[in-house]
Amino acid sequence: MLLRKVSSAAAVLLASTVAVLAGDCTPKVADSELIKPGVLVMSTNPTLPPLQYVDSAGELKGMRVELGTEIAKRLCLTPEYVHIEFSAMIPGLSAGRWDMINTGIFFTEERAGMMQMIPYEDQAISVSVASGNEAVKTKEDLAGLRIGVEIGGFEETKTRLLDEELKAAGKEGLVIQTFDNFALAYQALRAGQVDGVVSIDAVAKEYDARGDFRRAVSGLYPAPVAFAMKSPALADAVSEVLKEMKADGSLAALFDSYGVPMPETDYSVKGPGR
Repeated sequence: MLLRKVSSAAAVLLASTVAVLAGDCTPKVADSELIKPGVLVMSTNPTLPPLQYVDSAGELKGMRVELGTEIAKRLCLTPEYVHIEFSAMIPGLSAGRWDMINTGIFFTEERAGMMQMIPYEDQAISVSVASGNEAVKTKEDLAGLRIGVEIGGFEETKTRLLDEELKAAGKEGLVIQTFDNFALAYQALRAGQVDGVVSIDAVAKEYDARGDFRRAVSGLYPAPVAFAMKSPALADAVSEVLKEMKADGSLAALFDSYGVPMPETDYSVKGPGR
């Protein structure tokens, strides 16, 4: 269930089993807008079941993976995934190492000033604790605890905000420990090295349903989640696909199959020049 170890700091490429045969349809994005002709290269950090993860057979799975593959299919492109830690996602996009960040990156105005973003999902922050820990029921109960979180993302930012809020209320702050990815953070929780892990609602809910960890606190700091791209033309094409999928009901069906609520959004692109 946990992410197999990545063999290099750069990436491990995993081609999708879905291939678009030459001549079957005409790509809707010009080769000049892509890293590889006819291929949609997407970065993902597959440590977030059920949204993006590697299963026991080594296969890349999850709602966001299925969505990215369907987007590529409708654009008449072959999907390809790069497994990479979140901290490398934005620099890699800027450097042209992948076409699209498909890892559930939270939307912020600051990020939209650097790249093309399409909000398509709503998520909030949860805190997981050990299954037998019934003491934590509110965010105030987290005061003084050791909390693990993935480095460099929205979740770390909000964990530090929570630390500040606790201190401002006269309570003891958090002891924050960062990890390269969520899989390592949850391993530390299982080993008793941290008291809790901050992740997103859908992931904490999944672990709770499995009986692995208890979701003690949820619904904190809700915010939209987005795809991110460097190319405005690619972003426009992806936006159109999402609108098509909303209209034909396939997007709602996918979200529903994973228990993720559909957001109220028009799938418009937000970014430089928009």
